[in-house]
Amino acid sequence: MAHDFHEEVDKDHGRLEPRRYWVTENLRTLPDQPLWAGLRSIGLVERRCTIDTTESVQRRYFINSIPAQAKTFAHAVRGRWGVENPLHWRLDVIFREDASGIRKANAPAIMTAIRHPSLNLLEQEPSKLRMSQKRRRAAWNDDYRAKVVFGR
Repeated sequence: MAHDFHEEVDKDHGRLEPRRYWVTENLRTLPDQPLWAGLRSIGLVERRCTIDTTESVQRRYFINSIPAQAKTFAHAVRGRWGVENPLHWRLDVIFREDASGIRKANAPAIMTAIRHPSLNLLEQEPSKLRMSQKRRRAAWNDDYRAKVVFGR
């Protein structure tokens, strides 16, 4: 099958991570193609992670609205983390999410459902305080918390 291929290797944080990207515009294997408006290509990413002597392999499949150019596809796949990583970083710094001991049943999902809107509300509050200061102030001051939550 005609395809484009790209490979990149990251060596960071004590890990060796080769990533391989395959992408094709051959969509014949997809059922009901006319229903996929804007579909241009399908792609596969294979990520191998080696830490010391332990290796793991992860494969992810993508449907794309971009042409079958592997470097462009790789950039789009990696760029997705450009949105997710800053959000994760902010949640960890502001709410110390990684240090949370909440691990059982639905509790982590429930706390995420609380933290994300809270972060959004704190971002919308117009004061020039740092986010961590806004969080603390909202925890300690009922009037400020009402201003954050209700915009008063």
